[in-house]
Amino acid sequence: QLQLVESGGALVQPGGSLRLACSASRFFSGYYTIGWFRQAPGKEREGVSCISSNNGSTFYTDSVKGRFTISRDNAKNTVYLQMNNLKPEDTAVYYCAFVGMTPIRAGCPPRNLYPYWGQGTQVIVSS
Repeated sequence: QLQLVESGGALVQPGGSLRLACSASRFFSGYYTIGWFRQAPGKEREGVSCISSNNGSTFYTDSVKGRFTISRDNAKNTVYLQMNNLKPEDTAVYYCAFVGMTPIRAGCPPRNLYPYWGQGTQVIVSS
């Protein structure tokens, strides 16, 4: 059973930066995608970014392009989300998730396909 643990969430001022980490209980192997999602109060969980085993290809939702960067450290079984120039609208609980497949088309696999999820980490962007 794969377990995912997110960390790095915090209260930060607008324009600030955070790096979230998603640590896995076992080594990533084969075909897979690690996704970052977020859920703001009263809103649906939305996809933010993902990275796949397919040459480490990445995808970002439009609202975070140019500000967020996803990366992986296979030696540490960890995926990171570097978030720069944070905005109040980035406030949410951030979750990472794993699915044993690579994207079939451009973008990340749909949210409902990920069987493994972390517990989430809170990010609050406020002055």
